Amino acid sequence: MSGADDRRLLLLHAHPDDETIMTGGTIARYLAEGVDVRVVTFTLGEEGEVIGDEWSRLIADGGADQLGGYRIAELTRALSALTPDGRAPLRPRFLGGAGRWRDSGMAGTPSANHPRALAQGPFDAVVAALVDEIVAFDPQVIVTYDNAGTYGHPDHKTVHEASVAAVPIARERSGRDYVVYESVTEHSALVAGLAAGAGRVPDGWRMPADGELPSYPDDEVTTEIDVAAFGARKAAGLAAHATQVIVAASGTEYALSNNILQPIFGHEHFIQRSPEFAPGEGRGTDLFAPVTRAVVSGATGGAAG
Repeated sequence: MSGADDRRLLLLHAHPDDETIMTGGTIARYLAEGVDVRVVTFTLGEEGEVIGDEWSRLIADGGADQLGGYRIAELTRALSALTPDGRAPLRPRFLGGAGRWRDSGMAGTPSANHPRALAQGPFDAVVAALVDEIVAFDPQVIVTYDNAGTYGHPDHKTVHEASVAAVPIARERSGRDYVVYESVTEHSALVAGLAAGAGRVPDGWRMPADGELPSYPDDEVTTEIDVAAFGARKAAGLAAHATQVIVAASGTEYALSNNILQPIFGHEHFIQRSPEFAPGEGRGTDLFAPVTRAVVSGATGGAAG
């Protein structure tokens, strides 16, 4: 690579707020470094549970069914909060255009049978739209979800499955090999974050039960991005999603509508899926490190995968 301006990072997320919850610090850090970052969101999050009364009638079930449109504004504010001062704010981008696919809600709910529900497909159309997005942007690095869809949400699973299907097709079309990561939570980081937050649980919140929040064993995590310097930006991004997220006064914890305390991590964690991670290299600290190694070794088109 000839410089930071040559780096392109594509992050794939299911609903507005996922980008900040899971990768907000990473987005802020790489934007600050001058990387060309693109966040593609697959749905508008129409089935989200609204916190508070002000916007409660926007919900889909028995309401105005206008929440998705409102959440575009929240995502716009969140991405702006993650963008460094003096740079044009990162803008929302939706797979296939805003509103093409709808938030499926949780498995077994009526919303899962909506004709535009993401998890109902047609899957080939989702994959084709994602291939077009990847080829047009031409990133070296792609961030997606694990095969559990983080916590089992059908849309998160679809994002993962579509990524698995789309990347090889995009590779064939573009001639580029992509470095692919899955965004995860490290177990020890979760334990430490919860221990730190246990003494400052806001009224009405609760600590999670054992195993209630998903995490991965430390030895499965391949890459750790230090985002401590961007904690305030991540907290601001979370606060921008006010229908979905409450940020504690400490700025170091947040909760969703279930009022379960969750840490705002100073490091964000990933599992490198392609190219295959070599354990002997030690845990990575830069998503672009495999790209840099490939260039130094004289490879063409990025990292092997």
